[in-house]
Amino acid sequence: MRFLTARKRAEGLGAARSGTEHHWYMTVSAVGLALIVPMFLFVLGRTIGGTHDEVSAVFAHPAMAILTLLVLYVGLQHFRRGAQTLIEDYSRGMTRKILIIGVTVLSYGLMATGMFAVVKLAL
Repeated sequence: MRFLTARKRAEGLGAARSGTEHHWYMTVSAVGLALIVPMFLFVLGRTIGGTHDEVSAVFAHPAMAILTLLVLYVGLQHFRRGAQTLIEDYSRGMTRKILIIGVTVLSYGLMATGMFAVVKLAL
């Protein structure tokens, strides 16, 4: 027999036992994105309209390449988790599974393609 109250058993856990963890991940990634996306947009805005050599020179700098890779990774992970929550809330059955798989494949595919492009441009 368990001598824990219902509140003690549930403290820090949602009904699915992962809601708090998901909420904190989304909060932390949103704050991180709020800090790095303006810097990324500033760098990207300065490179628009430049020649291939000028753009390559900007992204050949390690700080710019790392910033771009961070925006790609954190942004697409944030998108994947947010879209998965949306799908879980509004769809059921096989449609839910297919949509979650589709969003996961899309986000990892975009991540891989973007990272390959940055690495190729930087080298």
